[in-house]
Amino acid sequence: MTDTRIFIPSELFAPAESSRFEGVLALPFLEAGCDRYRFEEPLSWQVDVTNTGDALLVSGTVAGEAETECARCLDGFALPLAGEVEGYFLLDARDESPEGMDDDEFDVLSEDHVIDLEPLLKAALLLELPLVPLCDEECRGLCPSCGANLNEGPCGCAREGEGGGDDAPPSPFSVLKDYPFEGR
Repeated sequence: MTDTRIFIPSELFAPAESSRFEGVLALPFLEAGCDRYRFEEPLSWQVDVTNTGDALLVSGTVAGEAETECARCLDGFALPLAGEVEGYFLLDARDESPEGMDDDEFDVLSEDHVIDLEPLLKAALLLELPLVPLCDEECRGLCPSCGANLNEGPCGCAREGEGGGDDAPPSPFSVLKDYPFEGR
């Protein structure tokens, strides 16, 4: 993996100072639930590190293109991603938690003055991943009877309405077809 560790120079320990850092992250894959996203090319990132007086604020972006499978038709497709990187690092471990922040919302700058951006970059990407990856919002998916990709045209299993073809099992809801529903 490409090094995502940045060394904080001494000039950044003065209040209101800021520096920009940029690089690439060679991330082979990222998993989110049961979905796996592959990255053929390294992800590019850039961050600004700003001294707020008692902490370093890290903010920036990470961007790249992931390959994954559609949840409906199972075809592979490319998904452009761009995430917002955010981090907050206290300069002194003895400082109290910043007001209004939980303990998991900030870190303490290490004694060697190095910040590893990889967890921040991965978190930014995870926030941008779709709940359900789809190749297209209009993806028709696979035929539940024969498994044909319905995006490529009608399947050959001769499904007829909800009951299916002669070989297809009847829908469990077909018994409700003639039920006299009344509005209440």
